[in-house]
Amino acid sequence: MKDDRYSADWKNIATTKKQSVSWVCERCGVQCLKPGEGKGLSKGERYRLRMAVHHCDYDPGNNVPENLKALCLPCHLHYHRRQQGNVTPGQLSLSFF
Repeated sequence: MKDDRYSADWKNIATTKKQSVSWVCERCGVQCLKPGEGKGLSKGERYRLRMAVHHCDYDPGNNVPENLKALCLPCHLHYHRRQQGNVTPGQLSLSFF
């Protein structure tokens, strides 16, 4: 399912942002996994160490660098808790095994 709120080049924008911070969460400082890393970790551990790029103003169309923050998934959830912002139900959830 394609989300039209994001620009066509969002994947490249997000990857560039993640690379610019060396895949380290800008909120908590955890080292996140780069694509292809994490073999040998549990599914839950890999999920928690994935990186997302957050739109500080909650507008997925606003991709100016000052509006983007690279975060681990738990920190990304922190910003979107209580269904604030532009998250659709089920988009951000953590599964613990």
